[in-house]
Amino acid sequence: MTEERQEHIENDHPEMRGQIHKIRYTLLDPYIIVRSRTDENVELFYKFYQHTPVKAKYLCVVVKNLSNDLFVITAYFTDTIKRGEILWEKK
Repeated sequence: MTEERQEHIENDHPEMRGQIHKIRYTLLDPYIIVRSRTDENVELFYKFYQHTPVKAKYLCVVVKNLSNDLFVITAYFTDTIKRGEILWEKK
């Protein structure tokens, strides 16, 4: 993840300050990966965290996938997993 993306995430989502390590864990060991319903090149990686600055939540890491060039768009805590095509789910 680029420094610019990290700054964007921490500035637009203040609750993400100090949580960047969770982005890495979510990408390495997601609970589920869902394709965006609005952009077929965007994948949403979710992992549940019991302890976050905003109570127990899923972390959603939004990743753009263009010809095997992957990059993080943003990341945020959420209560729910968005609907969309399930690309992968932990068994």
